[in-house]
Amino acid sequence: METDHSNNLEPVVVTHTLPTILCCTCGVPISPNPSNMCVSCIRSRVDITETIPKQITLYFCKFCSKYHVPPSNWVYCEPESKELLSLCVARIRGLNKLHLVDANFVWTEPHSRRIKVKLTVQKEVFNHTILQQSFIVEYSVDYQQCYECRAKSAKMDPWEAVVQVRQRVVHKKTFYFLEQLILKHNAHGNALSLKTLRDGLDFYFPNKSAALKFVDFLHHVVPVRMKNSDHLVSHDPHNTTYKYKYSFSAELPPVCRDDLVCLPKKVSTHLGGLGPLVLVSKVSQNLCFIDPLTLQTGELSGYQYWKNPFLSLLTSRRLVEFTVLDCELTGESQKRYCMGDVTVSRSSDLGITDRQFYVRSHIAKFLKSGDLVLGYDLENANYNDSVLDEYRSLQLPDVILVRKTYPAKNQAKRRRFKLKRLTKKASQNNEMRIDSECNEYDSPEEFEEFLQDLEQDPELRSNVQLYKKSMNVSTLEASAEEEDEDYPQVGVEELLEDLHLEDSDTSS
Repeated sequence: METDHSNNLEPVVVTHTLPTILCCTCGVPISPNPSNMCVSCIRSRVDITETIPKQITLYFCKFCSKYHVPPSNWVYCEPESKELLSLCVARIRGLNKLHLVDANFVWTEPHSRRIKVKLTVQKEVFNHTILQQSFIVEYSVDYQQCYECRAKSAKMDPWEAVVQVRQRVVHKKTFYFLEQLILKHNAHGNALSLKTLRDGLDFYFPNKSAALKFVDFLHHVVPVRMKNSDHLVSHDPHNTTYKYKYSFSAELPPVCRDDLVCLPKKVSTHLGGLGPLVLVSKVSQNLCFIDPLTLQTGELSGYQYWKNPFLSLLTSRRLVEFTVLDCELTGESQKRYCMGDVTVSRSSDLGITDRQFYVRSHIAKFLKSGDLVLGYDLENANYNDSVLDEYRSLQLPDVILVRKTYPAKNQAKRRRFKLKRLTKKASQNNEMRIDSECNEYDSPEEFEEFLQDLEQDPELRSNVQLYKKSMNVSTLEASAEEEDEDYPQVGVEELLEDLHLEDSDTSS
């Protein structure tokens, strides 16, 4: 009788034994590697951290709790924070030649004035052999006053450079717009303080590099002419060190938006025969002009303007209110403007005289019978401009219309947005008063006109950050009832939420 053993077979497990070699130095069996050495022998022969200093000095200002960042910066760091760890690692020389794997703090006594950081690094040694090693770097914290605290204790000015922004005009609309651009891009982040003068602003910076960064920002947003100077404050002949204070003067053209200008012949030829009587439509990195009689436009760079400077024939302070009696479009258009024939009369003369003006205007598209419009009354205007004398055969129109306006109402109470302002400090020679609550050195009337310009011009407010104003329910209901359909309103989608932090640093 035969027995079947086929069902009693068990699977055979085949194990592969890795070959081992002997370390060429100590003879210990090891797995094969390109160096043919064990880890202990490699570490005894190679120290990948030998070029890295194990003791480093950190300077700490005990008055403001800031650490020194060479060459001249000071930053605030919490104990055992990521910022402090980043600062400590950055102070280690030669670490860029290794691959940093890990870094963490080692606990020390808080009063020991010692900081220990454990680092793990890797480096390729011998023939494609990567060695990983951990070591501790000890930092000795020494006391040293930062420049600001030293200046306060010595009662000296902490600033090293000042940027003086000037524009010699009768109103400050350009400065309001420049102020909003500075806030939007946080260009004043490094400024120590800000002072106001009659015709401009002074920005004080702790060093020259911060002032140059602000000057570069001004070149990108407004056409400025720069001048710089330096003043020697102190000199140490023993170690040949000098201390200077730097001044940068940034002058803006005395030409503002909605101004009426007469272009010199060289400028008019450069712009393709534009004008010569034109309106300033926009002031940005370039000066933008439009001919209200032909719809021709042109742009003039800051370099070209200061090469052939000119003044405004009439400023926006000389605008007169007219009432539209009739309007008829002619069909000519250019971008957002459309030419038309408009019949207007001075609002102050209605019911007194029947004097009417027939005007060709570039804003006829936005006008209808009964609307109010602001324009320049050249018939009764007095001006003395040498550039205008070059065009002896030029016939000036009686009226040039500039922009549409609306009946005077209390728009401030119904306005649903607000603007942030720079924190200003009045200079000793400034005769204007400053409200301690809102820090406004300007007149409320001028700022209200700027807010109305933002409401009426979507292109202008596209470069400005508008914030929602907190209003109670009763105020919202009252504003909704009094809302004028014709008056332009700022949509809620254009407004930003205003964020308030209780523990935020409010210093400028």
